[in-house]
Amino acid sequence: MPRLSEVIAALDALWPPSRAEQWDAVGTVCGDPDAEVTRVLFAVDPVQEIADEAVKLGADLIVTHHPLYLRGTTTVEAGTFKGRVVHTLIKNDIALHVAHTNADTADPGVSDALAGALGLRITGPLVPDPSDPDGRRGLGRICELDHPETLREFAARAAAWLPPTAQGIRVAGDPDAPVHRVAVSGGSGDSLFEQVRAAGVDVFLTADLRHHPVSEARETSPPLALVDAAHWATEWPWCEQAAAQLDAISERHGWGLRTHVSRTVTDPWTAHAPSVTPPSISGAPN
Repeated sequence: MPRLSEVIAALDALWPPSRAEQWDAVGTVCGDPDAEVTRVLFAVDPVQEIADEAVKLGADLIVTHHPLYLRGTTTVEAGTFKGRVVHTLIKNDIALHVAHTNADTADPGVSDALAGALGLRITGPLVPDPSDPDGRRGLGRICELDHPETLREFAARAAAWLPPTAQGIRVAGDPDAPVHRVAVSGGSGDSLFEQVRAAGVDVFLTADLRHHPVSEARETSPPLALVDAAHWATEWPWCEQAAAQLDAISERHGWGLRTHVSRTVTDPWTAHAPSVTPPSISGAPN
């Protein structure tokens, strides 16, 4: 069995911490470098449900996409929810490792997994990493459909092929508009509208879209078609991709690791109540 330090070295080779954004908090949160690792659990969020799942599974290591502590803290007191996670992990000899923005821009990265989940053919990064001579790393991906479909059909594809969430899929644009070229970015993507427009795609699928950026994108000519999925749903496919990458490393080294991907839905939204009035509220009571 490999030691934790060996597994972490392999993960850091996949997603070098040096490629994370300066504001990010990636790397190992807790864990004994000399401890043996036999089971690894991949998940999006390092929340208590995932820690409890790891305990039940008998995992020695959790790898998450989102950091536990993105900003500094002065306590891991168990009365706080993050402190409780830390106490659970340490009491049960479970390490926690985070790959966040360094996994977003990797090759393959979070948006590769998202494109793969949607059955899209990738043609290149949306925002290329200038340090990559091969032009494969970067934020987001530009993709193509094998056969054009309408925006309505593309949204239905996303709803059917991404993990289900309370939010579902939101669409901004003409439902009958044709879609062939697509940009995708796992996680929050409304800061990328300028790059998306420059890419000349028919639609942009991402998450966490806010009213004002979307309104401006729709009012600018030509209007940008947008598909908004839940943040968790756009990043969960990376867990399967990451687990497969570690499986390949384990096989190559003869480690015999057992990897698991959490199916626990940690999207914070838990229910959705459909509107009972049509999109136009003309004539609706005050």
